[in-house]
Amino acid sequence: MNAVRSNYPAARMRGFTLIEVMVVVVILGLLAALVAPNIIGNVDKAAAARAKQDIRSIETALKLYRMENFRYPTTDEGLAALVRPEEGGPFLDKVPSDPWDTPYQYRYPGTQAEIDVFTLGADSQEGGEGVNADLGNWNLD
Repeated sequence: MNAVRSNYPAARMRGFTLIEVMVVVVILGLLAALVAPNIIGNVDKAAAARAKQDIRSIETALKLYRMENFRYPTTDEGLAALVRPEEGGPFLDKVPSDPWDTPYQYRYPGTQAEIDVFTLGADSQEGGEGVNADLGNWNLD
């Protein structure tokens, strides 16, 4: 029997060298270093934009609640009143959490406006700057 011979010499069937792999890893690392700061900054902006939109939606639901019930929910009733059908609703499908998985805060009567709907930001503490800043229906713009 004749042995099957390959058309390729052994020298042509080698893989990547360690140097070639290292060059690719370095290039990928440089690309990640250039792109990552832009992506991270946009994630924070997107979280703040989502929080603002959620607050506007909750505020709208609270106004609809007031039109139906002739009053806002008390602070003790909270935002949960917006999802109960016995209150003429539901005005929301569910009570949303902020982008940092913390429930939105609600006060009636409010200290900043007639009603206060707000999030304490990423750090869940009052005050802060940037991503940790408090966002409320009184400072959305």
